[in-house]
Formats: sequence, C-alpha cells, structure tokens
Amino acid sequence: MAEYKPVTPEDLERHERKRGELVGKVLRLPDLVKYQEGTVASRMIISRKSGNITLFSFDENEGLSEHTAPFDAMVTILDGECEVWVAGTTCRMTVGETIIFPANVPHALSAITKFKMILVMIKE
Repeated sequence: MAEYKPVTPEDLERHERKRGELVGKVLRLPDLVKYQEGTVASRMIISRKSGNITLFSFDENEGLSEHTAPFDAMVTILDGECEVWVAGTTCRMTVGETIIFPANVPHALSAITKFKMILVMIKE
C-alpha cells in the first residue's frame, strides 16, 4: 500500500510544463493516466493555491494508507473498483460513484481490481 505524499514544488513545476498539453482540449480523463504494474501512478491536471485536481491509477491490491488532509477531498471512480474507509466506515465503489472525504477525518483506499480515480481537493 502506498503512503500518502503531499504535493511538492517539483510536482507543481512539472505540472505547469505539461499543462499546456491539456488546456482548451476535449479530454477523456481515464486515458490521461496509465496503469503501472505493482504501483500507484498519478497525473496532476490542475494545481492552484485554491486546490488540486489529480488523476490516479492503482494496480490491483494497491492503495493509499490511512491519512488525513486539512481540506475536503472528492473522489470519483473512472474505471475499476475499490474499497474506501472513512472514519471507520467501509464502502465499496465502482465506475461513476463519488465520495467526499471531510477535512481532518482519517481515510484510506485500496484497489479491489485495477482502478482509476479523479481526486478534487478544495482548500480554504
């Protein structure tokens, strides 16, 4: 299971270079992040002081360990199936389903099958 890692200044710089490839174009979000065997992959789509939008792909049995964030986060499943934990409650999620993780509440997720998701985090 992967450990949650906050966005670094290097991530932001890399994002800005690649952002030009996406702006003003019709996008198919699941196609923007590829599955990688045995790991979690991500691609930041938007990063601003007010929040981030990031795509993730998880190989089967991969996940993010329990963590908290200082702001609300919304996850929508784009492909596959996963299990999420929020404040002690477990939910199974599949394509098209969305969950909101409240700020400062412990949460985690794990792939049941390979899956892709979009994470939207809004800061105050």
